[in-house]
Amino acid sequence: MIPGIDISEWQGHVDFNAVKASGVKFVLIRAGYGRSASQEDRYFAEHYTQAKAAGLQVGAYWYSYAISPEDAANEARACLTVLGNRHFDYPIYFDLEEQWQFHQGRAFCDSLVKSFCCVLEQNGCYAGLYISRSPLQNYISSAVAQRYAVWVAEYGPRCNYSGNYGIWQHSSTGSVPGVNGNCDLDYSYIDYAAVINKKQPITRKNPDELAAEVLDGQWGNGADRQQRLTAAGYDYAVVQEKVNRLLNRKSVDQIAREVIRGSWGNGNERINRLKQAGYDPTQIQKRVNQLL
Repeated sequence: MIPGIDISEWQGHVDFNAVKASGVKFVLIRAGYGRSASQEDRYFAEHYTQAKAAGLQVGAYWYSYAISPEDAANEARACLTVLGNRHFDYPIYFDLEEQWQFHQGRAFCDSLVKSFCCVLEQNGCYAGLYISRSPLQNYISSAVAQRYAVWVAEYGPRCNYSGNYGIWQHSSTGSVPGVNGNCDLDYSYIDYAAVINKKQPITRKNPDELAAEVLDGQWGNGADRQQRLTAAGYDYAVVQEKVNRLLNRKSVDQIAREVIRGSWGNGNERINRLKQAGYDPTQIQKRVNQLL
C-alpha cells in the first residue's frame, strides 16, 4: 500500500516538505468544481507547485454538480482548462457525491462518469472516478467501474467494496504533519506514477488515414464503428464524413435502384456491403420495397 492524502482549499497553506517527511508518497488535489474554469480551487496552483517541489506524486479531482452528460462534458473541459499543461503522476478523478445525482439512478450516473472521463481521455489524461462505497455499489455499473480508475471512500478498518479499486480513502479525520487540521487519508494499491509515467505517447492518426482504415474494414460497421472510434479518442462524425466523401455517397433512392439492378449482391452479402459503405441496410431495403 502506498500512503497518500487528498486536500483542497479547506486545508489552506500546506507544508509539503513536512508532509513528505512523514511518509506520505502522493497527494490528490482538488482542482475545482462545476462547469466553469472560474470555479478553480483557490489553492490548487499553490498546492500543485509546492507538492511537486517537495517531491510528492500528484493527482487531481474535480467536484461535479452535473445535471446531464453534456454538463459533465463541460465540467471536464473546465477541469482541463484549470489543469493546463501540468503533469500528473496519478489520475484525474471525477468527484461524484451529490445525493440528487444518485437519486436519478444508475444509468444517469454512468452517463455522467463516461461523459466526463471520455473528454479527459481524449485530451491525454488518465481518468478516474471518486465515489463512496455505497453509491459505487448501487449507482455505478460494473462495466463503468471496471473501465476507469476507481478511488473509493469508506471510513473504518477495511473497505467492503467487492469490486476492483485503485485507491481507498480510509479516513476523513487524519492528522498529518504539515497540514492544518484534519485531512483525508488514502492508500493506493496501484503504483499509478509508474503506470502513467511510462505510457508511450499515442500516435494520433488524421481523419484521412482513419477513413482509409474504415473502408478497409478495420473499424467495424454501424454502431460498433462509432463506439470504437469514440473510445479511441477520435471524432466519429469527422471520420465518417471523410468516409462518405471517399465513397462519393449516394442518396437512399440511388442506392435502392442499384440494389434492384443487382449491383450490391443479395442476402447477407448485400447487407455487409451496404454496412461497409456506411449505409443503413434496413433503410435501403425499405426504399427498395417501395420502388418494387
